[in-house]
Amino acid sequence: MGSRSAGLKETLCVLRSLLFCKMLRFLKRPLVVTAHINLNLVALTGLGLLTRLWQLSYPRAVVFDEVYYGQYISFYMKRIFFLDDSGPPFGHMLLALGGYLGGFDGNFLWNRIGAEYSSNVPVWSLRLLPALAGALSVPMSYQIVLELHFSHCAAMGAALLMLIENALITQSRLMLLESLLIFFNLSAVLSYLKFFNSQKHSPFSPNWWLWLMLTGVSCSCAIGIKYMGIFTYLLVLSIAAVHAWNLIGDQTLSHMRVFGHLIARAVALLIIPVFLYLLFFYIHLMLLYRSGPHDQIMSSAFQASLEGGLARITQGQPLEVAFGSQVTLRNVFGKPLPCWLHSHKNTYPMIYENGRGSSHQQQVTCYPFKDINNWWIIKDPGRHQLVVNNPPRPVRHGDIVQLVHGMTTRLLNTHDVAAPLSPHSQEVSCYIDYNISMPAQNLWRLDIVNRESSRDTWKTILSEVRFMHVNTSAILKLSGAHLPDWGFRQLEVVGEKSRGHHESMVWNVEEHRYGTSQEQKERELELHSPTQVDINRNLSFMARFSELQWKMLTLKNEDSEHKYSSTPLEWVTLDTNIAYWLHPRTSAQIHLLGNIVIWASASLATVAYTLLFFWYLLRRRRSICDLPEDTWSHWVLAGALCTGGWALNYLPFFLMERILFLYHYLPALTFQILLLPIVLQHVSDHLCRSQLQRNVFSALVVAWYSSACHVSNMLRPLTYGDTSLSPGELRALRWKDTWDILIRKY
Repeated sequence: MGSRSAGLKETLCVLRSLLFCKMLRFLKRPLVVTAHINLNLVALTGLGLLTRLWQLSYPRAVVFDEVYYGQYISFYMKRIFFLDDSGPPFGHMLLALGGYLGGFDGNFLWNRIGAEYSSNVPVWSLRLLPALAGALSVPMSYQIVLELHFSHCAAMGAALLMLIENALITQSRLMLLESLLIFFNLSAVLSYLKFFNSQKHSPFSPNWWLWLMLTGVSCSCAIGIKYMGIFTYLLVLSIAAVHAWNLIGDQTLSHMRVFGHLIARAVALLIIPVFLYLLFFYIHLMLLYRSGPHDQIMSSAFQASLEGGLARITQGQPLEVAFGSQVTLRNVFGKPLPCWLHSHKNTYPMIYENGRGSSHQQQVTCYPFKDINNWWIIKDPGRHQLVVNNPPRPVRHGDIVQLVHGMTTRLLNTHDVAAPLSPHSQEVSCYIDYNISMPAQNLWRLDIVNRESSRDTWKTILSEVRFMHVNTSAILKLSGAHLPDWGFRQLEVVGEKSRGHHESMVWNVEEHRYGTSQEQKERELELHSPTQVDINRNLSFMARFSELQWKMLTLKNEDSEHKYSSTPLEWVTLDTNIAYWLHPRTSAQIHLLGNIVIWASASLATVAYTLLFFWYLLRRRRSICDLPEDTWSHWVLAGALCTGGWALNYLPFFLMERILFLYHYLPALTFQILLLPIVLQHVSDHLCRSQLQRNVFSALVVAWYSSACHVSNMLRPLTYGDTSLSPGELRALRWKDTWDILIRKY
């Protein structure tokens, strides 16, 4: 044992000596770090930052849609819930992040375009993230063209066109979302190209995984900013599907290897985007936990999950509805307005305007405001009392009930009399005994639509119920029509005999208390008193997400037109512009107005690529290969990304029934700009037959780019809005009659 221990010590001493010698040798040598820096990228990034960040806080006034997004930023700062049907919340959260970093407290009234920002509004910070996104899109365009295996000259051309395009500069210098959307669109394309190119050399390497995951993340961020981002996501998915199909046919790969490739792509391009999309909404709902002005659009259960507002009323209410319960019944459909089942002492007119007769019974309507006449009592038909027993007897699915109007004590009734505005449906009334051989028909069977079992109990807020009339099988329904003046313009309620299911037939209990007073006067005092506050019932995240997502997709904007709205055909030819801001005293102004040279050239490049592609395709069908296989594959991939990206981001707008603006075209335009230098390089390399032709073509390209720079400089006062022009100078910039250049009349 002693000899072993001595040997071990000697070995350790030798190792320490060797380590010490190596450290000495390392310290004697200079520490050298080698880095490859692409000066083109550095220069493009610097120029992008200069053009987007220069005088970013000017003008210090609300510019066009800043009035729209600014109010949502204030809601984030104050944690107030809102609903915006323009898109998912990620873009709004990024804008709000700028406000948070600048110390914005949310106290500013975003009520009109041109309003001067108060001192507490960090304008520079609020506009910073869109400006950074716009600036970084310039070097990103350079990298995309390089990854498509085109020359540095073509890549520089694409980046410089992005740099000087006036509409892109204007849109990225303001508190708007398009530059963020374009950034993540380009990020998704660049990440996928880097992943695809690394596929050939180092599949499943860390670099390979990084770019694949970034592709999915970028796609999800693009969709999270605006629903338009789904077009680029579909583009990337389509190209990835084609490449995956080619992998399946690769006989050099084993079955397990192919399976691994497919699983990796499914996780990165399908699962991660879904997870991140849900995460955006989770953060959004976690931040906005307070009641706000958009609450009434949401269901009672959703409203009750918010702090304040309805939650103050509904917390602590009894969960199970019992015979004798006092309730308000909200229509789940809520269109055209959220409303509650309502009645009042007024009766239907004996004769309507069209000559039809009515029952002259007490009116039953749906009223879009909280009111004492919205209260009803759930009565057991077999008992006279209108109070809750001790212990309470809960109402279950399938039970027969009567609905007693709290303030008039008349029972909800329907009969074979045509409804006032819906003659194909039955009139709904509160029964008055006129002793004219029209008996009461006031029995209703409870149908819990979202029940889990046949004996489910009726629950406050959570249960969605239908009331089926026992005598006629009609279902209590909101027709949505506004009654005439005799009905106080309230919404019509009818008995619908149709057996189909619709949300307008579904109701839920919003406010609820156990009735304790049998006498009418005492009961009226009870109905006027507030409900008790004690317990909180929260919806799950998935329930809130599902409802919010559905509302965002189905909520329709009431605006049908706008002064600066335009059609997709007007975008391509740049026949339209948008006046964003006008200085209150001088003629300085900001317009969303594109560089007409770039827009026209980009459209021509798209047409040229399409014609050349089909020409080459026809010739290849005849076994005439004008291009080598590598060149052909690069040409096809470039066209799939750029032409496909333009088509997917442009053509769907022809099918949309919504107000459209010029800025909706900008994502499609960026794909055209990427394609333009690719087509020019292809013409120079493959269609110019001699060196002389190439030199002439190069000279023409330089002249063309110089004209684009000249136009960009001429439009600069309208891009930055920092120069006051004379009326004559403004008229000189009105190159098209359809351009709305604002000229003051002094």
